[in-house]
Amino acid sequence: MAERTETESRKLLGRLRDAMAGDVAGQARLDKITHLIANSMGCEVCSIYLFRDEDTLELCATEGLKAEAVHETRMRLGEGLVGQVAKGKGIVNTPNAPQAPGFRYMPETGEEIFSSFLGVPVQRLGEMLGVLVVQSKAAREFSADEVYALEVVAMVLAEMTELGAFVGEGAAMKARHSQPVLFRGTVGQEGVAEGHVWLHEPRVVVSNPIADDPVREEKRLHEAVEELRVGVDQMMSMAKGDKDQQQVLEAYRMFANSKGWMRRMCEDIQSGLSAEAAVEKEQSLARARMSQSTDAYLRERLSDLDDLSNRLLRILTGQGTDTGAELPPDPILVARNIGPGELLDYGRSLKGIVLEGGSVGSHAAIVARALAIPLVVHAGRITNDALNGDHIMVDGEQGIVHLRPDETVAGAFRDKIAMQAEAQERYASIRDLPAQARCGAVVSLQMNAGLMADLPSLQGSGAEGVGLFRTELQFLVRNQMPKRSELSALYARVLDAAHGKRVVFRTLDIGSDKVLPYMKPTDEPNPALGWRAIRVGLDKPGVMRMQLQALIRAAKGRPLTVMFPFVAQFEEYRQARAEVDKTLAREKRLGHILPERVEIGAMLETPSLAFAPRRFFEEVEFLSIGGNDLKQFFFAADRENERVRRRYDTLNVSFLTFLEKIVARCEETNTALSFCGEDAGRPVEALCFAALGFRSLSMRPASIGPVKSLIRRCDLREVRAVIHAARDRGEMSVRPAVMEYLRAQHQN
Repeated sequence: MAERTETESRKLLGRLRDAMAGDVAGQARLDKITHLIANSMGCEVCSIYLFRDEDTLELCATEGLKAEAVHETRMRLGEGLVGQVAKGKGIVNTPNAPQAPGFRYMPETGEEIFSSFLGVPVQRLGEMLGVLVVQSKAAREFSADEVYALEVVAMVLAEMTELGAFVGEGAAMKARHSQPVLFRGTVGQEGVAEGHVWLHEPRVVVSNPIADDPVREEKRLHEAVEELRVGVDQMMSMAKGDKDQQQVLEAYRMFANSKGWMRRMCEDIQSGLSAEAAVEKEQSLARARMSQSTDAYLRERLSDLDDLSNRLLRILTGQGTDTGAELPPDPILVARNIGPGELLDYGRSLKGIVLEGGSVGSHAAIVARALAIPLVVHAGRITNDALNGDHIMVDGEQGIVHLRPDETVAGAFRDKIAMQAEAQERYASIRDLPAQARCGAVVSLQMNAGLMADLPSLQGSGAEGVGLFRTELQFLVRNQMPKRSELSALYARVLDAAHGKRVVFRTLDIGSDKVLPYMKPTDEPNPALGWRAIRVGLDKPGVMRMQLQALIRAAKGRPLTVMFPFVAQFEEYRQARAEVDKTLAREKRLGHILPERVEIGAMLETPSLAFAPRRFFEEVEFLSIGGNDLKQFFFAADRENERVRRRYDTLNVSFLTFLEKIVARCEETNTALSFCGEDAGRPVEALCFAALGFRSLSMRPASIGPVKSLIRRCDLREVRAVIHAARDRGEMSVRPAVMEYLRAQHQN
């Protein structure tokens, strides 16, 4: 860029800083800024549009258009040239605006006499805040230098908007981080919670976007980048031997040494930005490109650059992750994403978790379920809106998050929490009673667990045992394979805490979305259908044997129950069973105490296993239906895909008919059968499973009371008749019929 343009840009930014100084109202600041920009760029018009809601832009200040249009002119996202800039997060530069595709005539503005149009997005870290526009009567296309200068100004406007420099009357000029915001995400773990925001990575605030001394700022930038490079090199040396971490750090090193990245930031500084603002400008552009890109590799690389930019900003500003803020007494963690180890460090102190990314099967979700902490994933851009200490309410039942809710919403939410607390008190009164239906049938209610911290719930919830103990958590939260002695000690403590109640240990269920940090991820187009669970165990028998040895030694002569996950055919079960027999024989030779008895079962998670030979059902000692996986494979609907995961009802007639056939096969061979998964903890679904013949259900501890309460109020023979009648009528789902039956029961 020419020195003349850089100097003019710095002059303009200097004037803008003066305009924003002092005790001036937000509207007056905006008016002064539009006047300055129009004058400096030799244009008749400069206008600033800000979002009043996520879909609507409002003209908030103008020099050159009709004054009465301010706060009156509004347009939808994508509407007109201004709306196109906002929707595409790109630049519109045309010499003949009225003839440009998408132009919309706004008669109240008087803009029809202006031919040239240049619009640039006002955005911060990829979040659109508004649009900055200049127009002139002369038909001309603005030069690259002029476009760049306006982008620099827009970046400063974004920072000032973030800092509350333009607060005034009307929705578009309300103070940021002060308005109620509703986020609709995906349920990761059920439950409701109210508390205050705790940001896992506190936002970096750039309070000095404009700088006078470019030489000093460049020096600061070079020093910070050098510190960043040294830090990356140190991480590289520490990660020797870990190819996956090395690969990520190689990408970091590439960006840290990128001449193009450095050149662009230096150009931004020469235009008048501070070093911090220059870094954030490039970061904002990277995030905008990331949100538009469909290329997975490019998105990953842009994400690396985004993370590196955050590190550089923290070096420049001195704002580390430790801001000195105190963890609130009712913290709700808000993060873009988080690893299982970091989440376990917080432990049960958290009331809830909200993630921008994540998935229902992610490591974080597994830990959140183990800790029984409400979790919502895919919560929009909540890290951009939330501040430490903000009031927040998490509805893990609906996947909804209320940030800074108004009193009406807060009141309704608290009523919901109070009703649940009242219901839990009622459930406590039947804790020691069996889940016996009016017809006399008894259903065994078990709990799911994955951490030692879960075991106290065994007594308090009224669970009759642990129907599923997930053993993969101890592998996921470490940076290296756990030792056999460590696993054996843990499993022994689990059995001790169960006080003789049955604990079903599921062997290592990894793969798909549960990749061990120290295990090379496989490049599979569809990992949910790939190398996972029992398939990994049979292909890597050393890991399976080590875990089986740990379990056998932990039993110390007590009964042991082991279950293999994701068995798709009889032969896989036979091979896994043979490994148990070989391990038992080896342990006996070594002189270790063998379990009093060993039960070996399998999880039925693939439809194929339901059609296994009769001999399989005779040999396997028990079966547990893994409802989450079985349902997604039955309906060919990925449970991570929001477009399809809610499309199919668990109480769909086809699915229930399939389950009924499994029950019948197990009854023929006298094979113990249970249902394990999220649906087992939903009272209406649990009631229907019991009516079909399931006599054992495993669920999260908090669900045992509601499920038991409903089963005790119903006659399973009547519910079964309702299900069959709905099927005979050709209904797609039995849910409406069952709900009608329950309403009638309640009235009686």
